[in-house]
Amino acid sequence: MKTLHMFIFSTLFATSLMAESYVLKSPDGKLQVNVEISDNIRFSVNHEQTEVLAPSPVSMTLADGRVWGEKPGLKSKKTQSVNQIVSSPLYKKKEIPDIYNELTLNFKGNYSMIFRAYDQGVAYRFAATSKDSIYIQDEEVNLHFSHNYPTIVPYVRQDNPQTFEEQFFNSFENTYTHSKLSDLDKKRLMFLPLIVELNDGKKLCITEADLESYPGLYLNKGESQSLQGVFAPYPKQVKQGGHNMLQGLVTERESYIAKCQGNRNFPWRVFVVSTNDKELLDNDLVYLLAEPSRVKDISWIKPGKVAWEWWNDWNIYGVDFKSGINNETYKYYIDFASENGIEYVILDEGWAVNKKADLLQVIPEIDIQELINYGKSRNVGIILWAGYWAIDRDMEKVFKTYSDMGVKGFKVDFMDRDDQAMVDFYYRCAETAAKHHLMIDYHGAYKPTGLHRTYPNVINFEGVYGLEQVKWAPPSIDMVTYDVTMPYIRMLAGPLDYTQGAMRNATRENYRPINSEPMSQGTRCRQLAEYVVFESPLNMLCDSPSNYLREPECTRFISDIPTVWDQTLAVDGTIGEYIVMARKKDDVWYVGGLTNWTKRNITIDLSFLDKGNYEVELFSDGFNADRAARDYKRDIFPLPENQKLSVTLMPGGGFAAKIKEK
Repeated sequence: MKTLHMFIFSTLFATSLMAESYVLKSPDGKLQVNVEISDNIRFSVNHEQTEVLAPSPVSMTLADGRVWGEKPGLKSKKTQSVNQIVSSPLYKKKEIPDIYNELTLNFKGNYSMIFRAYDQGVAYRFAATSKDSIYIQDEEVNLHFSHNYPTIVPYVRQDNPQTFEEQFFNSFENTYTHSKLSDLDKKRLMFLPLIVELNDGKKLCITEADLESYPGLYLNKGESQSLQGVFAPYPKQVKQGGHNMLQGLVTERESYIAKCQGNRNFPWRVFVVSTNDKELLDNDLVYLLAEPSRVKDISWIKPGKVAWEWWNDWNIYGVDFKSGINNETYKYYIDFASENGIEYVILDEGWAVNKKADLLQVIPEIDIQELINYGKSRNVGIILWAGYWAIDRDMEKVFKTYSDMGVKGFKVDFMDRDDQAMVDFYYRCAETAAKHHLMIDYHGAYKPTGLHRTYPNVINFEGVYGLEQVKWAPPSIDMVTYDVTMPYIRMLAGPLDYTQGAMRNATRENYRPINSEPMSQGTRCRQLAEYVVFESPLNMLCDSPSNYLREPECTRFISDIPTVWDQTLAVDGTIGEYIVMARKKDDVWYVGGLTNWTKRNITIDLSFLDKGNYEVELFSDGFNADRAARDYKRDIFPLPENQKLSVTLMPGGGFAAKIKEK
């Protein structure tokens, strides 16, 4: 382990005002947090000679008029250095070094501020130290920059929004906008994570962690070159409505953003700093900053792949029955899953009676117990889709009923908010599901903030502009560029249910949206590579079994890919251009790569492999994949002695390799 650098503290005296200043350094000494306490609290961040954040004020305003951070009176300080290993058995690596320096400042008025510095980034949080309940009216997150830096941001996807309120109801899915700080849209909210491009090739990724019983953080263009925090106020009145009566529509809000028990920690504000882009592809801060698991026995949690019917519109062929939402179709899916070693089949929207928001009312075409029993006989588990309102109205009864029947988990959808009441739902749902040994996949969801560490049965999250979008997105949408941008930003926060696996593949010129026979943008090998590049412990096979059966080589390769890993390496990449990732499970390595619309010849250095006699199975873009995107070639060969692999990626292309000892 590397040697931890000591803290540096100093006291500064201004001419007319005493200002206390504290400096906290990362273990490698390159990152530095400066905290200044005078009439308010400000912090700034530097990485070597690069200013990451200019002095930025932080405070919390309580509903009773108190302001934590205004004329603060420091009572005491505490420092510690931590160097430990965190076990992470359902993650992208099985162990994580947890090495940081920490500074805690305790203030008069029963509050504290905690700062942490890791080599990969810094974080701070407020903490309440009184037992009394409190109401938080607002939190000041006011991030200042001394340069008009470029940014890469996801706006809330609304057409010409006029108010923040209408943007608080959103699915946290959008492509990225590249804009200077000064050119950001003042009317629009940005959801996290997002990127600020610093000098010297460095980047700052801003997000949050350990978001419990508190609203999620949005950012908005502030004064001059700054980003201003915005929070959805607490909902006062919520009515049932929205998609098939499965959503909660806020009709009135309180004047405060959170009502809290005393003596609690508030969410971490997280600032990841990279010196090169590939570092963003393998960052663990959100996971490390989350509260450790509250589920003592996790042996029943089984990640895996899922045969999925919604994306392909239940569109199977070559059978002697009418496909659709019926038991015959799902038995066909179960047979397909069983024959290919796929662990689960999902029943997506449609199995419960429409617009009733009652998960105990099942349509007559579906016999869930029969499907569970049939799946069990074929070693395939059943997962059920459910709207948020239907889950929340009778959570305990629903989870107990279906768990007792043998259901393995729920895909919970259409939350589409992150105010405190909705965040509380995520935790209640996770806790109740864990009690009944049910996995949860959150859709219509805000970004991960570490809940998958606190409740490991929360196995995946959407909050990503995933492949479902190509069922309706116009040809102007650029999924290929998004695919080589999102992993540097959204995936930094945690796993994502992107739902890849399309067997119909289109070039840029040939793509068009078709609901019942959808296609992906980019090549076939791009779809294979996404199972390696994207972190996804519960991973969908989005296409029709009928299509997979016509593509046995690709189907076998996808089916064999693990979904949790012993080791993850970011091999190479540039945000918005290309990515190469390597992941290891047991003694087998998988390597995957994606490019944008630029044809690319790359050489991959595999010197991270242990010495040995390796065989490579490589799927790469075919010679004509720039015209027929489904064109691919499969080769098996010994790994060259120099441990380098040269691959040509066609426009919108990719590659995927399986490497194992002979």
